[in-house]
Amino acid sequence: MNKHFRVSGSTFLKLEELGVRASAVLRRAGLPQSFIGQPRVLLTTEELFALWSAIGEVSTDPAIGLLLGSENRTERFHPVGLAALSSENFGSAVDQMARYKQLTCPEEILQEKDNEEWNIQFRWLLADDVGPSVLIESCFAWVLSTARQGTGTRLAPLRVEFVQPRAHAKIIERHFGCPVVFGALRNAIVFRAADAQRPFVTRNAELLGMLAPQFEEELKRENGDENFVERVRIAIRQKLTGRRPTIEDIADTLHLSSRTLQRRLQEEGSSFQRVLDRARHQLARHYLNNSVLELNEAAYLLGYEDGNSFVRAFRGWEGIPPSRWREQQRARAAS
Repeated sequence: MNKHFRVSGSTFLKLEELGVRASAVLRRAGLPQSFIGQPRVLLTTEELFALWSAIGEVSTDPAIGLLLGSENRTERFHPVGLAALSSENFGSAVDQMARYKQLTCPEEILQEKDNEEWNIQFRWLLADDVGPSVLIESCFAWVLSTARQGTGTRLAPLRVEFVQPRAHAKIIERHFGCPVVFGALRNAIVFRAADAQRPFVTRNAELLGMLAPQFEEELKRENGDENFVERVRIAIRQKLTGRRPTIEDIADTLHLSSRTLQRRLQEEGSSFQRVLDRARHQLARHYLNNSVLELNEAAYLLGYEDGNSFVRAFRGWEGIPPSRWREQQRARAAS
């Protein structure tokens, strides 16, 4: 897993175009002024959050996140964005973005779909704190911008969901063209399930045929260099959706036998149970920090049989019950 975010220098250029002084943002975030003018900078998750928090604090425009996430100039699209626009339809575009996102940052794009709805969420894999509101809004605006540019229409989601309230709700509603829900269980942009099949007028099989093999080769190198324990942990996190994944489930995901998986973990001084506990710990912090899930709901998503089992496990990780830990994190965020 790539542990740094590659932030394009065009981000600082766009800030200036929107009337926000990049130097003031960097100073507020505690980041070097030398970042201005560089084609690309690498940031840790903590630095990225500091940057986006500073953008929201320095800018006087409450819609700054929406503006930064919207882009009509294809020359400013990242290669992964170009691959998405070259896809056959909206669903394939999001699949492309989700697959190749891991090449540029420790971030996941999660999708859930049923017969009626298709929701898209962003998750920062190495984050302990809640993602800045400005960053979350920018991510959703980026998805919408890709959808509208790709389909050549003013496609609108069914709704946008936020855990925390926003004072500029009307601005968000106008931007997305749909209702906005606050106090939701997750931050998500929700489309109709049928929207995934909307064809892209920007599809370009030739360009995608050039970009995809390069990305796949880079993914192969990334996975080859990645710590095996980390790969197993990521696979477990992706499977923790209401049940406890077995070693057979994860071995199948990684195209290994369960015996080989256990042996390789032992060679690196670990075990499947230890990696599972670490993955649950990471996700528990994420759920408690980034949602209003009840503890029993979080316990269910993490594959625990009941809330008491989750409370005992969390106390072992953090030394305090999950309810108290959540209160402390919210107090920190408020201050």
